[in-house]
Amino acid sequence: MSRVLTVATVNVNGIRAAVRRGMVPWLREAAPDVLCLQEVRASDEVLLGLLDDALGEGWRTAHSEPTDAGTKGRAGVAVATRLPVGEQRAALHPRFDGSGRWVELDVEAPGGPVTVVSAYVHTGEADTPRQDEKSAFLEAVGERMGQLSARGRTALVCGDLNVAHREVDIRNWRGNLKRAGFLPGERAHLDRWFDELGWVDVVRALHPDVDGPYSWWSWRGQAFDRDTGWRIDYHLATPDLAARAVHARVDRAPSYAERFSDHAPVVVGYDVG
Repeated sequence: MSRVLTVATVNVNGIRAAVRRGMVPWLREAAPDVLCLQEVRASDEVLLGLLDDALGEGWRTAHSEPTDAGTKGRAGVAVATRLPVGEQRAALHPRFDGSGRWVELDVEAPGGPVTVVSAYVHTGEADTPRQDEKSAFLEAVGERMGQLSARGRTALVCGDLNVAHREVDIRNWRGNLKRAGFLPGERAHLDRWFDELGWVDVVRALHPDVDGPYSWWSWRGQAFDRDTGWRIDYHLATPDLAARAVHARVDRAPSYAERFSDHAPVVVGYDVG
């Protein structure tokens, strides 16, 4: 009998705000085995309390809270599960210690251990120091992904990468060629992760010929209603795990008023046997 492992990732834009806006009904319906969160903006106690209230007790979390002054209150990433867990790690590169942008958790899935990562890449701003910081972070991510695959780990990197990889990943790509999130240098990092390191963009592999499916829309204007979105939230898997992906979806809210974040959850099912 097959066993499907459901993994969901979402940038909540503040977990307490997301709960106030209606995240809990989605969470109960999706019932993920593993939940990756970005921009948590809360303590361990608050995060676990919200998960327990929504889905019952027994959650284990790896949570990297920001401690540096530039990120505190704006970031924070977590991996939560009720499956057995092993080691957790938050160190990506000394430059980003305390940034609350990277956390790893070894999850004991039914088919064997999986290293699950929740990542939150900087927004960036073209031709500014903010973009330099983003580029350095993307470089560090690539180095870590190379280490994980070289060690033969079954691994999954989920999260808000703040980069749309291809033209089909952004509705207004022509108007954003010089904006952070669609710059050639940013997209080249993803090229390397896929073409050189062998990682797989799971959602794109399962939906090769569609625009999007988008996962982020600005709060401003008519972006959501017109589906003028960006696909910047990913499941990136090592080939062995990617081959077991059986379905992928973006849980887009039915209406603007029902959104609990400016991002929508990206949910993938993996047949782990």
